[in-house]
Amino acid sequence: MLELDPKFRPVRRLSGYLPLEDLGLIGNGATVALIGRDGSVPWLCVPGFDAEPLFCGLLDHAKGGHFSVTPEGLLEARQRYETDTGVLTTEVRTATGLVRITDALVLRSRADLTDDTPADRGELVRSVAVLAGSARIDVRVEPRGGARAHPAFSGLEVRASSRPDLRLHLRANRPLSGLQSVHALAEGDRLDLVLSWGRFHRHHRFDADAMLRETAEAWRRWMTNFRYDGPQEPMVRRAAVTLKLCDHWANGSLVAAPTSSLPAPVGGVRNWDYRYAWIRDAAFAVFALRRIGFANEADAFLGWVLDAFEQSRWPRIMYTLGGGRVPEERKDPELTGYRNSVPVRWGNGAADQRQHDVYGEVLDCADQWVRGGGQLEPTLWSGLAGLADAAERTWRQPDQGIWEIRSEGRVFTYSAALCQVALDRAAAIAERLGLPGPVAQWRSAAATIRTAVLEEAWDEDAQTLCEHLGGRGVDASLLALPLRHVVPADHPRMVATMRAIADRLGAGGGLLYRYRHDDSPDGIPGDEGAFLLCSFWLVDNLVGQGRLDEAEDLYASLCARASPLGLLSEQIDPSTGELAGNFPQAFSHIGVIASGVTLARARAG
Repeated sequence: MLELDPKFRPVRRLSGYLPLEDLGLIGNGATVALIGRDGSVPWLCVPGFDAEPLFCGLLDHAKGGHFSVTPEGLLEARQRYETDTGVLTTEVRTATGLVRITDALVLRSRADLTDDTPADRGELVRSVAVLAGSARIDVRVEPRGGARAHPAFSGLEVRASSRPDLRLHLRANRPLSGLQSVHALAEGDRLDLVLSWGRFHRHHRFDADAMLRETAEAWRRWMTNFRYDGPQEPMVRRAAVTLKLCDHWANGSLVAAPTSSLPAPVGGVRNWDYRYAWIRDAAFAVFALRRIGFANEADAFLGWVLDAFEQSRWPRIMYTLGGGRVPEERKDPELTGYRNSVPVRWGNGAADQRQHDVYGEVLDCADQWVRGGGQLEPTLWSGLAGLADAAERTWRQPDQGIWEIRSEGRVFTYSAALCQVALDRAAAIAERLGLPGPVAQWRSAAATIRTAVLEEAWDEDAQTLCEHLGGRGVDASLLALPLRHVVPADHPRMVATMRAIADRLGAGGGLLYRYRHDDSPDGIPGDEGAFLLCSFWLVDNLVGQGRLDEAEDLYASLCARASPLGLLSEQIDPSTGELAGNFPQAFSHIGVIASGVTLARARAG
């Protein structure tokens, strides 16, 4: 649960690793770092989200590398963000004193975070202050694969063996004897460390206080745009910052999560690289962010989707942050994985899958773009109209579906429904802008698909819509049909489907599995945890049925599953309540925002 005034807790490790709830996220619009409650940085990819990690202790605590600032004799610790910012403080108690570590990926002075321009300086600041007593601070900078250092420019030039392309520079306000050093500090003393990449700051004034202050000010200026009056307001505020941390500010794209290969569940093989941009994530993010005041981010996401589609000439389900092709999936034989969960993967093998919902995702983004006042060039409209035609041709063809199964495809109900969305939005765009296209044919085809969803996917015996047309088995993605305006939440068959999903996919405490693997084989061994976004969709369905008290109770319980910093992963392990999967997960925080707004609007009538 998000704690604005967190308690000190002992630091525990599981098989040598911190629990995900003991990790904080900082970022600069180009990349992120994870900061442990023990003062470690076990994850940092530079210069960008999808670069090879410089520090990768998150996926192998012994060999992956880390940047640790550890007070000797650590007893207990707590973390919190400076209000409305991506600046993180970690307070550590030892036998001899109280230490505060402040971390930030630094932003340019007077940076405007609403601009689609880079704001990062390529610097990580770690500032240590002794608040009471005394402390000995053990500093270790250990990139994956090792590194060499020699004196340069009032600090150390660092060459990481695994990243010869990087020029790293480590500066401090105290002498550094090497990449490992111990500093004895008394009350009131400071140790400031700055790790830079990309350029050296030979002639720049070393002022960690100014860097941290200007970074916090930039975040707070951005958050003045925040508009929300509804339940769990502190959690929604933090979700907005978290989504911004997952946003590539210059490109307008959004990573599904800034990490790779965090298992769901621990010990399983469902370990994927999520450091790329999914079209469907952008579509849901646009919907959420526009409703809490961040229209610039929403427009940037929409523009990125349309640009990526136009450049690739046919929609892919995911892209690199720059709009390129995602690297082929490969396994890393050197890393043992988080809590010994192998394999560790880079790249994503689902990138070239057939997922027919992408037609609806792209056209839904285009529709939102037009509704916001955007225009469509003739060439772009020609491509979008072609997607509507493709949706009409392919909605009865098998695909791998929204959950990206790695088995033989099926005619998924959700995929067919999003083909209906594609045709509906294409017709709406053509009518709104007076663009050419077979509007009547698109509307007729959309009506045909909607009827098929309600009739052919319906299982009379089970009293539910099923995961694929003419089949059996339930799928939590069906809860998204009302969100995409395919079937109203209060339609009798949708009400029955929601009830069946809650009964048959329920994992306890309002949590839901995406599907049952014995009913819906996906070609991947092992089971998985409960998928958080599906439970937020359940909240939205309850609101749509007028069951506001139930919806608000469920929403509160889901928000309470966040870490003390207000961060959520992709999944929850129902047996332990632990966060599982890549972390933090953009989809989960989109759910926090979207469901909060839905509840607030319903309460306001």
